[in-house]
Amino acid sequence: MERRKHRVRDHCYGTLPARAPLANPYVPMQSDDPKRYETRKGFVRGTIYPGLDLPFKGMVNNREKPVTMKSEMQTLGFALQELALYLDTHPHDMQALELYRQYQKAYHQSMADYSEKVMPVTHLHGKNDKRYSWLCDPWPWEFAANKEG
Repeated sequence: MERRKHRVRDHCYGTLPARAPLANPYVPMQSDDPKRYETRKGFVRGTIYPGLDLPFKGMVNNREKPVTMKSEMQTLGFALQELALYLDTHPHDMQALELYRQYQKAYHQSMADYSEKVMPVTHLHGKNDKRYSWLCDPWPWEFAANKEG
């Protein structure tokens, strides 16, 4: 019985030494005032910064998303997040901060437009009905009900 427990325990722990490194990550440093992709290209590439665009095994996504109200809102939200991450490490880049503010305005406007014309994006963007109607709206996976007009 004692011998059997020992074998199971050895099997669960594997054969790596206790302090063996599992990976050595490399994160490239981002220079000041880096070049940027146009937001739609950055959205499909996974970054708005060409210097950080390191395709896995050389596979590059060059497909475009169709231009719709939803994809515009997603693209702006993605670009905002990318700029926020850059500004976390480069807070004195006034050009990036101004671009961030422009994208913020455009993103909020696109959310308002989408909420008004298609459907609310969050419970905060619901229509001014006489009752709370967020749960009555189609859910994201109800594809037929969520077609953009």
